[in-house]
Amino acid sequence: MPSKQPLIIDGKSISVKVKESLVPTIQKLKKQGVTPGLAVILVGDDSASQSYVRMKEKAFEAMELFSETFRLPEMTTQPELEQLIDELNREDRFHGILVQLPVPENLNELKIILKIDPGKDADGIHPVNLGRMVLGVEAPLPCTPHGILMLLKYSGIDPKGKHAVIIGRSNIVGKPIANLLWQKRALGNATVTLCHSRTKNLPALCQQADILISAIGQPHLIDRNYVKDGAVVIDVGINRVDDPAARRGYRLVGDVNYMDVIDKVAAITPVPGGVGPMTIAMLISNTVYLAEKSIQT
Repeated sequence: MPSKQPLIIDGKSISVKVKESLVPTIQKLKKQGVTPGLAVILVGDDSASQSYVRMKEKAFEAMELFSETFRLPEMTTQPELEQLIDELNREDRFHGILVQLPVPENLNELKIILKIDPGKDADGIHPVNLGRMVLGVEAPLPCTPHGILMLLKYSGIDPKGKHAVIIGRSNIVGKPIANLLWQKRALGNATVTLCHSRTKNLPALCQQADILISAIGQPHLIDRNYVKDGAVVIDVGINRVDDPAARRGYRLVGDVNYMDVIDKVAAITPVPGGVGPMTIAMLISNTVYLAEKSIQT
């Protein structure tokens, strides 16, 4: 077992450092008459999505950046949504566009993403930008994977030569973080195993991980039987579980059973307060990056 207290990777404090690092660039852009701007499209009334969008709005306001949220009814049609995206693509005041996912079932998520101008892809998930990422070419990176890299960076954890095991193969977390970690780059050069819901002998594979990243969305799936002594554990999961004692009747937990593994790990992210704040910080970073690019072209 680890000989000292584990490092609790504080996403809140690290996100502040990331945002502070953007201030000189923001000030430079404003001197040139450019305020980085983000358009957020929220379709429907999903409570988790609404809460997340409000956090984004507050974060942009705190950084004195421009953002506007377009709230659309649940039954918005595909053509209506695509028309709005077309209009936002042409709006100079918006350097980034983000459609809050998931969208209602009547909408085609891939077609929505494809409709966004890659030069305004604040989430870094347009196929053009994902392709550039895979090739190691400069592009806005997917926010959550990029946030994970920053957590490792600011915590002094170098993935080089380590075995990283990732649980979850989504297009917005699992696939991109796997790709970034195995690339020949700073905060890369890891050996990566990508697991998912159909993986056999999952606990045995996870026990091999120097860095274990869970993004599978199953509350408390990962207990001490999945974690080797001295591992770094990054918990991307944000799951609601019923809790009559809680003010709202529920509480948020991760994919990792935090209390069950805490005495085995070298470092771990809490839920909430770990990866979540970093996703918003990297959204701000991408918007600033896209604003820079807009005046260079």
